[in-house]
Amino acid sequence: MSICVDLAHAFGARLWKELQVPVYYYGEAARRAERRELEKVRRGGYEDLLGHIGDPDRVPDEGPPAVNPSAGATAVGARIPLIAYNVNLKTADLQVAKDIAKTIRASSGGLPNVKALGFELADRGMVQVSMNLTDYRVTNIWKVFSLIRDEAIGLRGGTVHQRFCGDFGGTVYEDCSSGHANNPAFPAIGFAAPQ
Repeated sequence: MSICVDLAHAFGARLWKELQVPVYYYGEAARRAERRELEKVRRGGYEDLLGHIGDPDRVPDEGPPAVNPSAGATAVGARIPLIAYNVNLKTADLQVAKDIAKTIRASSGGLPNVKALGFELADRGMVQVSMNLTDYRVTNIWKVFSLIRDEAIGLRGGTVHQRFCGDFGGTVYEDCSSGHANNPAFPAIGFAAPQ
């Protein structure tokens, strides 16, 4: 990871020097503890950044406290692979997916390193719990799936399908499913090609 951090810092410095785009470092490359989480770097979006880029806690890591007029600012980071993971539920009730997402996401007191939202899949007549697992070594997919399955049964919306989105190394799947990939209670996983 130290090589990735060095590369992130070199790239960020070059981005500022050559294109004058201010840079914020996040993840393992963060130079401030409060910037480790990308959502904290991005909080409030571009409009909020415009009004607060000069605040001591919002000054970029590379470049002065001003946005580039055509490119704004950017975040550059180094982290382990983020696992984008979706579980579809056998219900059209969006509130079920939202309730489960709230139960499992870290920010609501759920599982560590899990970000989750509930979405409607109207064309399929079902809903989805869509997640980002930011550290699958701490909270693996089997743990997440098991909790979703149990919550869905309790809310009358059993699981029907699960899917990874993106591209990651071959051992990540086995690591993040924690050896349960062939468990009959663990539905077949689909893979979505990177966009």
